[in-house]
Amino acid sequence: MKKITHFLCLGLIGFSAFAQNTPHVFGRKVQSVNPTTGIIRCVSSEYESFLQENNPKRTTTEKFEEWLAPKVAATKSDLLARRGTAGTNAVITIPVVVHVIHSGQSVGSGRNISDARVNSQITVLNQDFRRMLNTPGYNTNPVGADVEIEFCLAKVDPNGNATNGIDRINLGTTTWNTPNVETILKPQTIWDPTRYFNIWVCQFGGDLNGVLGYAQFPLDSGLGGLDPDGTETEFTDGVIIEWRAFGSSDFTGAGGTYFSDIDKGRTTTHETGHFLGLRHIWGDNSSCTVNTADSRQDYCPDTPAANTMHYDCAQEYDSCTSAPGKDMTENYMDYSNDTCMNIFTLDQKARMMTVMQNSPRRSTLKTSTVCQPPLSNPSFELLHGIKLYPNPANDVLNIAVSDSSKTPDSYTIYNSLGQVIKLATSVNEGNLKVDTSNYATGIYMIRFTKGNETKTLQFVKN
Repeated sequence: MKKITHFLCLGLIGFSAFAQNTPHVFGRKVQSVNPTTGIIRCVSSEYESFLQENNPKRTTTEKFEEWLAPKVAATKSDLLARRGTAGTNAVITIPVVVHVIHSGQSVGSGRNISDARVNSQITVLNQDFRRMLNTPGYNTNPVGADVEIEFCLAKVDPNGNATNGIDRINLGTTTWNTPNVETILKPQTIWDPTRYFNIWVCQFGGDLNGVLGYAQFPLDSGLGGLDPDGTETEFTDGVIIEWRAFGSSDFTGAGGTYFSDIDKGRTTTHETGHFLGLRHIWGDNSSCTVNTADSRQDYCPDTPAANTMHYDCAQEYDSCTSAPGKDMTENYMDYSNDTCMNIFTLDQKARMMTVMQNSPRRSTLKTSTVCQPPLSNPSFELLHGIKLYPNPANDVLNIAVSDSSKTPDSYTIYNSLGQVIKLATSVNEGNLKVDTSNYATGIYMIRFTKGNETKTLQFVKN
């Protein structure tokens, strides 16, 4: 792509209005608001606290780090042994679906952003995670890392049909607050998070007004590698970005409105770091204590100790004078302007690689094949053609299959919070009708299984 020579449309919006709002998200006071713009760069930590509070099975941050630490140590040893040996590290490719949530705008207008803008964001992710030479993602820092993770837009949708990886959805809502994002937007639109990295792009409002994005942190694995959460957070897993912070104005066709100084795609790089297990460089606390585990910081000893976030490109900050090194304001996990950011470190790489190898729903992404074009006979054929009617349903939901050979082995129904409402383990013609008369009004997901295949559909109860 050719770079444009000037900034097409700077997001000159009323930042002062953001600053006037009480900065509480997910019922918590946010860690930091940019004092100049009123922008809230990230609320992933607040979101994780919210998830832990509302999902008793979810592992605490402390337990997650206890589980992860020995695995990171093993990864570091392996990476050190391989360093300098060409071709020994297999690059991981993560399939992405970008859900563009709009309210009826034409493609390329407002929040219904153009394909080029989506593609520019995938390019930025690859430049940043691969530390690509001659791109803004390159750095000469000796601890700078090629993370060896790449991203591709999916070419196969959950039904086995061809797709460009851009899922445009008109949900008829202009702006989105936290209750509606978590109970409507995400559950209603998510693609199988074991095969797709879900990124949502929308316009925030309400308690999310002024927020740029947030991510769902990974989990530890339970017995047998199972998800300790069960399904409680499965239907919200991914990254969600304010549309005015998504994509890069550096690319032809990727114009439109952007937030000031947030126009190079680094919000999505930052939140993807969280999705893969990274913490903010200051460790989300004000401590300057450093130990061998770096447990009072971000668990990455090669990011110098810091006790605060930064909002500009200056590199002379030293918020922890008792510890070596100046604050790494250029790190993707700080709050600096987009043009400042250009480094993941070797220790951050080790964390992300460890998560990709061990964490539920992350570990399966690396073997997902949905970035390969669909075959003439899709591998999802066994569950192809299942339909639900009427939808919305009142007292009965019918499950229609094209013929008896396509009858699923089992199905599970979840409410919008991911709680199991019904489990049918032996499916036949007799239970292809679901009694929904006692279901509360709302959105539900039904997951079908046949052999090694799964398919998830959504229905609404009136």
